[in-house]
Amino acid sequence: MRIAALYDVHGNLPALEAVLEEVHRERVDQIVVGGDVVPGPMPRETIDLLVESAVPVRFIHGNGDREVLALMSGLETEWYRTAPEQWKAPVAWSAQQLEPRHQQTMAAWPLTCRIDHSEAGPILFCHATPQNDTDCFTRLTSDDRLVRLLGDVDARLVVCGHTHMQFDRSVNGIRVVNAGSVGMPFGGVGAYWLLLGPAVQLRHTSYDLADAARRIRATGYPDAGEFVARNVLNAPPADEMLELFGRAESV
Repeated sequence: MRIAALYDVHGNLPALEAVLEEVHRERVDQIVVGGDVVPGPMPRETIDLLVESAVPVRFIHGNGDREVLALMSGLETEWYRTAPEQWKAPVAWSAQQLEPRHQQTMAAWPLTCRIDHSEAGPILFCHATPQNDTDCFTRLTSDDRLVRLLGDVDARLVVCGHTHMQFDRSVNGIRVVNAGSVGMPFGGVGAYWLLLGPAVQLRHTSYDLADAARRIRATGYPDAGEFVARNVLNAPPADEMLELFGRAESV
C-alpha cells in the first residue's frame, strides 16, 4: 500500500492541486489528510477537492479545523477569545465561507488515524501529538520532551505536522516523521508532503507560484496579500521558525 500524507493545506488550493496531480502519478492507494485543511484563502474549494478525490481519503482534524468548526457551531473557544485579531480574522472568514455540509464533514474528523501497513507496520497519524492538536516539537526538540509528548504510542511510525517543517527522526524505537506543509511551508517555497510505502519519502512539489498568488489575491481572504507574500512567493526561514518554536517549548 502506498500512502500520501498531506498536512497543513490551509486553504491553499493551487498547492493542493499540484500535489494531488503528483499523488495520482505515483499511483497512491490511500491519502491521509493530517489536519489544518483550514483556515485559508480557499476553504470551501479545498475541502471539496479532497472529499471528491478518486483516491480514498481519511481525515484527522488539526487545531485550525477545530477552531473553524467551533465558530460554525456558534462557539468561541478560549483561544479565539484571547487571540490577536490578525489570528482570529482568517478563522472567522473561513467559517463564513463554509456550508452546513462542510460542517457535517469536519465534525466527523477524529484526532488520530491508525493504519496497519503490511510493510511499514502500524502507523499512527496525528496533527501535533497523539494527545492533542496543539503541542509543538521540531527536529531540535530534546528526546526526553518528545518521549513525553508521544506518550504510550503503540506504533512503530508516527506521522505528524503542525509545525510546517519536515523532519525524520527516531526516539525509543519509534520513528517520528513530520510531513511538512502543503499550503504554508516554513523554510522554502512549494508544497511539502510525505509518501509512504514501503520507504518513507519526504516529498516536495513545485507549482506555479505567480498563478497561485493571482488566484489567492482574488479571494476575499483577510490580508490575502500578506498570505501570498509570506506563504506562497516566499516562506519564513527555517532557523527563524525553529527559534520561535524553541521559545514556545520552554514556556
